[in-house]
Amino acid sequence: MIRLNVNGKAVALDVAPDTPLLWALRDTLQLTGTKYGCGQALCGACTVHLDGAPIRSCVTPVSAVAGKKITTVEAVDSGKVGKAVQEAWRKLDVVQCGYCQSGQIMSAVALLSENRKPTDADIDNAMGGNLCRCATYVRIRAAIHEAAKALA
Repeated sequence: MIRLNVNGKAVALDVAPDTPLLWALRDTLQLTGTKYGCGQALCGACTVHLDGAPIRSCVTPVSAVAGKKITTVEAVDSGKVGKAVQEAWRKLDVVQCGYCQSGQIMSAVALLSENRKPTDADIDNAMGGNLCRCATYVRIRAAIHEAAKALA
């Protein structure tokens, strides 16, 4: 039994220790907002927060996160930064197909939690590991600036 704190709730999972966190979240806990992209930590679709820092859940064994705080896109709006990011995403109509957006939002929230006035270079650096097949990068950057302005 592996014990986790997911979105502020204690959970116990009866899964193999090497099960990727992504599948524990999606299949066992039914938190399907986190997406499977490449399965190799290259695209960022599976990004969640581990103790506030973005990680790729597709390559993180669930045993490696036992006892730590995991936040998924389902609960990201429980904080001020998450709310600002989601509002900016809606305001600027960032989403196109939407598949990568939960990972994009999680990375944007992590960035703005550390840096409330990011430059374009800061954004490009923080978001560089999140790929968008619809190429909404300009709108993503604008939404991060919009969220930063709302948080000021």
